Amino acid sequence: MASHSDKVAIGLIQMSCAAEPRLNLDKAIAKIEDAAKRGANIVCTQELFGGHYPCQVEDPKFFDLAEPIPGPTTEALGAVAKARKIIIVASIFERRAAGVYHNTAAVIDEAGKIVGRYRKMHIPDDPRYYEKYYFTPGDLDFVAHPTSRGSVGVLVCWDQWFPEAARLTAMAGAQILFYPTAIGWWHGEPAKVRPKQVNAWETIQRSHAIANGVFVAAVNRVGVEGELEFWGDSFLVDPFGEVIARASATAEETLLAECDLAKIEQVRRNWPFLRDRRIDAYADLTRRYRS
Repeated sequence: MASHSDKVAIGLIQMSCAAEPRLNLDKAIAKIEDAAKRGANIVCTQELFGGHYPCQVEDPKFFDLAEPIPGPTTEALGAVAKARKIIIVASIFERRAAGVYHNTAAVIDEAGKIVGRYRKMHIPDDPRYYEKYYFTPGDLDFVAHPTSRGSVGVLVCWDQWFPEAARLTAMAGAQILFYPTAIGWWHGEPAKVRPKQVNAWETIQRSHAIANGVFVAAVNRVGVEGELEFWGDSFLVDPFGEVIARASATAEETLLAECDLAKIEQVRRNWPFLRDRRIDAYADLTRRYRS
């Protein structure tokens, strides 16, 4: 039987964003406060919640949105985490140094302290997702961040398509994989393609949960920004890949669900994928392509 410490309530903040950063921070704090009042132990924001998604164009003015970590956003969220005794996973446009920027997630504990940081490793370069212009690839590796409510792994958006990232983070001990996300449709994409994209996005993340025997939480934004319509649909799945909770495709929502971390042991005993990995045969995974 699971102990009290095995039960953890996850809150996912799905929201639309304004151009003014302060408005987004105030909105996010209000929603985090609401999640805490409803019993959340860990609350995660969507990707780059502090402003409009800047990567639809390549414009140096958007570097002004970046801030250091620690910085104003982590200080404000740290005060909330301390007051409410919750853990916050926050996605931030990080200014590391002059000309060096990262797409970063900070893990803030109940004392308001930064106890973990992850810098997005896989950086896309697609139409309206020109992230290579803005972000330096991460250099903090795939790690798990121990907290009082379990071991937390954080990956960011484009990372969610790579099984290697999920595997390595789970191997580091993560029990819950959080994916702060900003994904949507270009306004010119045909309607018939849209549900296929959402299905693929959900399927790959559910597969990470199954293959690694972990909980997976994906939190996306909603609303229209420029030529992108973000598709929401934030969700949480258990180690068997079953959807525990799902948010709307169009509306702001604070998704809240309880996870029983004891289920990880139960699932892995029956599906021992980590036990049966042929680590002696995987050397070619370090190559770009085999031929």
